[in-house]
Order: sequence, then structure tokens, then C-alpha cells
Amino acid sequence: MAIRKKSSKSPPVLSHEFVLQNHADIVSCVAMVFLLGLMFEITAKASIIFVTLQYNVTLPATEEQATESASLYYYGIKDLATVFFYMLVAIIIHAIIQEYVLDKINRRMHFSKTKHSKFNESGQLSAFYLFACVWGTFILISENYIADPTILWRAYPHNLMTFQMKFFYISQLAYWLHAFPELYFQKTKKEDIPRQLVYIGLYLFHIAGAYLLNLNHLGLVLLVLHYFVEFLFHISRLFYFSNEKYQKGFSLWAVLFVLGRLLTLILSVLTVGFGLARAENQKLDFSTGNFNVLAVRIAVLASICITQAFMMWKFINFQLRRWREHSAFQAPAVKKKPTVTKGRSSRKGTENGVNGTLTSNVADSPRNRKEKSS
Repeated sequence: MAIRKKSSKSPPVLSHEFVLQNHADIVSCVAMVFLLGLMFEITAKASIIFVTLQYNVTLPATEEQATESASLYYYGIKDLATVFFYMLVAIIIHAIIQEYVLDKINRRMHFSKTKHSKFNESGQLSAFYLFACVWGTFILISENYIADPTILWRAYPHNLMTFQMKFFYISQLAYWLHAFPELYFQKTKKEDIPRQLVYIGLYLFHIAGAYLLNLNHLGLVLLVLHYFVEFLFHISRLFYFSNEKYQKGFSLWAVLFVLGRLLTLILSVLTVGFGLARAENQKLDFSTGNFNVLAVRIAVLASICITQAFMMWKFINFQLRRWREHSAFQAPAVKKKPTVTKGRSSRKGTENGVNGTLTSNVADSPRNRKEKSS
């Protein structure tokens, strides 16, 4: 009786692009369910909670704005549904950028696996930071933050927000929440997951804190400042991957990173430590959203200072490690005294040495010549 041999063929392995596209299609279908729900009267009330901003109030026209009434927003529990919907939108946009932009560049550049993952990370984050920085700057200009810095603490609590302000914070929370499922979609390495979770958690903690404590004015300014510095870093890393000789962007980023940390601390202390500390109303009131009490102010300043110190510590370690690697690579060869030979000594000194000084045999070995040529 003949025994059938088992097939040695392994089951087909799904590519990363196929898995990413498959999940993007599923998320797109879920988002379309909420949009189609707006077309039917039975489901429209439930779909509106997910798609549109909630908790709006209309203020009557005043003497300064006699032309039209103002529509402002405050936050509530229904914002979680809106954040969930726009988290799905962020996943779809992430997949579009990955498939139609980053994957095409990766095929042309032929990056290694390490550079491939870092290039994708910097490509996604640079696009987000640029969009959020431009959007936040537009809000700062339109609401006169730059001309009047006292608006950061004046008339606190800032429990009423414009449409642009609230939509900005909803989008920020949605984007950083979408980063959690992207760790699975992008098949992130296990050793990189803790680092990713730390900075995603820090973003969500500070953005949600500014949103819930009605410190949205201060949070917007600090986010725009931080996003600009981070955009410069990731765009410099993209240029570095295309050409490793390009390192000027990192030098500019290092200077702006330190200045950004100092400016963040100055604005935080000026707003929370001096502006809110001198306000007349310093009573905890959940109904009006007033959290201007000593304990909350200390907690806010402590969280900001600890985060800035943590970022500076990581930055200094990164710069020291980079300096050590650069100094080790550029270590000068051990020099020996020139030996005088008859006839062609001067010519050999010119070819093998520096300014007529012969280098050591170790420095001129084939292995080191290969390293120098590379």
C-alpha cells in the first residue's frame, strides 16, 4: 500500500500591504454605516451623534457682533462617539497615505527593514504634524491669540469653544487613539511597542487633560509649538533616508527642540502659575467647569515639567550616543614618526601620510582602506 507523502508547500503568507488594505476596507465599511445612517429617519438621530459635533449653544448677538449670533460648543460624554467615528476616518487616511505615497517611495528606494519601518513612521507623522500645525496656527490667528497673549488665562474657565477649536481637539484625540490599532495593522516589532505606547499615552494624557480642564487655549498654543518642532525632526529624517549626507536639518532641530522646551515651560508657568493664580474665581465648580484651585494648578505644572524633563533626558541621551558613535567613527589613526629612506622617501611620505608624516601599518591595512573608501 503506497503511502502518500505530505506536501512540503507552506501555506500562503499574506503580505503586509494586503493585510493593511484588508483592515482599511473593513474600517471603511464601518464608517460608511454611520454615514448611510444619516439618510434614514430612524437611524439619523443615532448617526448624528457619531458624525457631527455635539453640545452646541447659540449666543445672541451683542453690540460688538450685531450682525449674527455665535454658535459655541462645550464638551460632554457624547464626544466619545464622535471621537470613535473620526478615529475610523484617521485609520482610512493612514491607509491611503501608506498605500499611495509611502509604499511607492519604498519600492523605488529599496530600504532595509529597519529603514522601511522608520520611513513609514516619519512619513505618517510628518504629514499629520504639518496638517495639525497649519490648522492650529489658523485658529490662533483667527481667534487673535498672537495679538493678545492674555487670552490664555483671561476669562477662565474657557468652557465654551468655537467649532474649529472643538473639532481640532476631537481630531487630535481621534488621531492618537487610532495609533493603538495601527500598532497591529503595521505589524510593529515587539521591542518598539513600549516606546510607541509611551509617547501615544503622553499625547492622549496631555490633550485630554487640556480639553477636560478647560485649558484649551494653552493646550492649543503648546501643541502647535510642539508639532512644529516634531515636524522638522521627521522631515529631516525623511531627507536623511534619501541621502545620508543630509544632516543639517537635525542640527536645526536640536536647537529648536531645546528652545521649544524652554518656551513651553515659560508659557505654562506664566499661564497657570501667574495668570490663573491671580484670578478672582478660585473655587472648584464642576457645573461651570472651573478647576482653578491650587491642587489642580500644581498637578498641571508638575505634569508639564515632568514631561519636559523626560523629553530633555531622552534628547540628551540621544545626542550623547550620536556623539560617541560619530567620534568613534572619526577617530584619528595613530601616527608614527617618519622614517627616512633613500631615493623615494619624500614621494612615499606624500602618498601614505599627512603633510609628509607616515601613518601606522594598522591604519593603512586593507581593511581600514576599505572602511575609508566606504
